Amino acid sequence: MFSELLALFISGFISSTLLPGGSELLLIYYLKNSPDNMYRYFIAVTVGNSLGAMFTYLMGYYFYWGREKAQAKHKKATDFCKQYGVYSLLLSWLPIVGDLLPLVAGWLKLSILKSLLLIITGKALRYALIIIGTLYFI
Repeated sequence: MFSELLALFISGFISSTLLPGGSELLLIYYLKNSPDNMYRYFIAVTVGNSLGAMFTYLMGYYFYWGREKAQAKHKKATDFCKQYGVYSLLLSWLPIVGDLLPLVAGWLKLSILKSLLLIITGKALRYALIIIGTLYFI
């Protein structure tokens, strides 16, 4: 059981950074094999994914941005975060562009506490929907 939770945590963390990952598939696999542990799985993958997003946020806050080239490369994500502010982080669960939103939010120095709460909310909703979909429709 511990190894499954650790695997979900690590997979969630990696999936939420700028590195590719597949936490959803791992979660579905574990749910199909042991649905009784869905709450533990939900917590492990949500915490890992949220911390990975906050790691990306801190990369933007302290290291990544500041160069014109980086800003131009991620112009759409930057414009989206500027337009919607911290609330754009509710979409940090989206594939590809969602990983950039915490990075840009960090660069824009959006509130860390609000960012964390909105990231957790978005990620938790996504994983809740995956769990419901897996247990009732797949």
